[in-house]
Amino acid sequence: MRTRTLGTSLTVSEQGLGCMGMSHSYGVPDDAMSRATIRRALELGVTFFDTADIYGFGANEELLAPELSPVRDEVVIATKFGHEVVESGVRINGHPDYVRAACDASLSRLGIECIDLYYQHRVDRSIPVEDTWGAMRGLVDAGKVRYLGICEAAPETIRRAHAVHPVTAIQSEYSLWTRDVEGNGVLDVARELGIGFVPFSPMGRGIFSGAITSLDQLPETDHRRGNPRFQGDNLGQNLELVRALAAIADERGVLPIQLALAWVMAQGTQIVPIPGTKRTAYLEQNIAAGALDLSPDDLARIAAVFPLDAIAGPRYSDMSNIYV
Repeated sequence: MRTRTLGTSLTVSEQGLGCMGMSHSYGVPDDAMSRATIRRALELGVTFFDTADIYGFGANEELLAPELSPVRDEVVIATKFGHEVVESGVRINGHPDYVRAACDASLSRLGIECIDLYYQHRVDRSIPVEDTWGAMRGLVDAGKVRYLGICEAAPETIRRAHAVHPVTAIQSEYSLWTRDVEGNGVLDVARELGIGFVPFSPMGRGIFSGAITSLDQLPETDHRRGNPRFQGDNLGQNLELVRALAAIADERGVLPIQLALAWVMAQGTQIVPIPGTKRTAYLEQNIAAGALDLSPDDLARIAAVFPLDAIAGPRYSDMSNIYV
C-alpha cells in the first residue's frame, strides 16, 4: 500500500482503519470478526489504526492491544481523550489533570509505552485550549506521546493549539456526505499550517453502500437511527443522490462506496481517510478504492451530482460540540 505523511514527518498507510464501529455505535460488537479484520488489514499493508478511550468505554483499545503488539514497531496507533464518563453520563473534559490521567489509562489498555498520535477528541469550552495543549505537550516531553492531533475543532482553535505545540493531524468528518470543512476554513488552515487531515466516515456512514434504504434495516443500537440525515424526507432526498453516484460508479465498473472513498483521497495528498468496518470483505473493498485514480472528468461529474450543500439534514441533531 502507498503511504502519505501527516504533518511534517508522521508516515502512515494511505488509508487507516477506523476501529470505532467494532465496539461502539454500530450494532452489537463481534470481537472475533473484528480481530480477523484487524489481522487482514495488517496483511494488506494498513499501518494506521484509529481508536479512542470512549469507544466501547475502553473496550476498543483493549481489542486492538493483542493484535497490534506483535507488530508494534510497524504500526501507528492513534487514540483520543476528551469524553469523560461521569455519573450523569458523558461530559467533555479538557482539564490538564484529566489529560494526563486519560493518557495513562489508554497506555495501560493498549499495552504500550508511547501513543503515536494522541488527539483531543472534542474541545472543552470551559478550559482554554492552551491549557489542554500545555498538558498534551507535557506528555510529548515525558515520552508518553509522539505526535498530537485535534478533532472537530474550529480554525481559530486549531491555530491556538498549534501555537502551543505543532498539530500533526486534524480529524473531522469529511466525505461527499459531509463537506463542512471545505466551507468553514478547517481544510484551509490544515493546508496553510502543513497539518495532515484525517477524515472519519469518508463513505457517508455507509449510505453509499446502497444497502440502507430504510431505518428499519438498522439494528436498534445503531446510532444512525437518531441521525437526521437518515430520517424521513431527508433520507429519501439523500438516496436520490446516492443513486446518481451509483450510475457514475457503474460506468467505471466500481462500487459507489469505492468511488466515494476515492473522491476523498483525491482531495489532497495530506488527507488520510480512516474508513471503519468490522468485516474483512468491506475492508478489502475499501482498500481497493485506493487504486482508483479519478480523472478531472470523473471529479467534475461527481461535483455536479454533489454540490457543496446537496445533502439534506444536519450531521447531528446537536452540533454544540462540533467546530468549537
